[in-house]
Amino acid sequence: MLPLYIPHFTVKDPNMFFLIAGPCVVENDSMSMEVASHIKMICDRLNIPYIFKSSYKKANRSRGDSFTGIGNEKAMNIISEVGKQLHIPTLTDVHSEEEAGFASAYVDVLQIPAFLCRQTELLLAAGRTKKVINIKKGQFSSPESMRFAVEKILSTGNVNVMLTERGTTFGYQDLIVDMRSIPEMKKFQVPVILDVTHSLQQPNQSEGVTGGKPELIETLAKAGIAAGADGLFIETHPHPAMAKSDGANMLKLELLEELLIKLVRIRKAL
Repeated sequence: MLPLYIPHFTVKDPNMFFLIAGPCVVENDSMSMEVASHIKMICDRLNIPYIFKSSYKKANRSRGDSFTGIGNEKAMNIISEVGKQLHIPTLTDVHSEEEAGFASAYVDVLQIPAFLCRQTELLLAAGRTKKVINIKKGQFSSPESMRFAVEKILSTGNVNVMLTERGTTFGYQDLIVDMRSIPEMKKFQVPVILDVTHSLQQPNQSEGVTGGKPELIETLAKAGIAAGADGLFIETHPHPAMAKSDGANMLKLELLEELLIKLVRIRKAL
């Protein structure tokens, strides 16, 4: 199940999953285009609908000295240019009512971070933009409770809403994914996505930098497709060890194609 309308969103096979992917955050002028071009080439070949993702700024950081962005307008112009040049839809996070209005002028999909999925005024402001809204399920939320987040968007007259599973807090420094949440949230008649890479984070490390288990990306992605996810969310970077945010759990860009080929096979088998 896909949203009613996303500009430049090409669906050749209605039974295929879609992909939201890109670097965690805009780092410079060239890297976003490099990553998006590479992913688009792969997705075109495999008939996977593709949405480019990158945050224009990072608001949720453990440490005050962590990288937050290169400047809001500069980063958003880069994301917008990726969409225009490659003719693909784009997505970024928003953290406040003001940001929802600002970002809606540049991207096709607004994403509500998991920590903010219960913020009513933010959800209503995002819904009123009439953009597609992707709400990440809070690490503290049950899949059943996400019905209320969906209803908040629908109350604005916006029917283009998606939900994303990104793991549930398991102790202080780990997350676990309950695959039952995928069919549970699909009961709300919205597309359901599995955020593979953020679900493998290990938060709250003593050094203030989030850890991760990227070696399990393939395992979790396969499980998500098998469980019936409509889409996958994968953050990827040419050199994760050098990434300015979430490098510990991102997929190395050169590994993406082989992974997607395997996932397409699973989807077709289903």
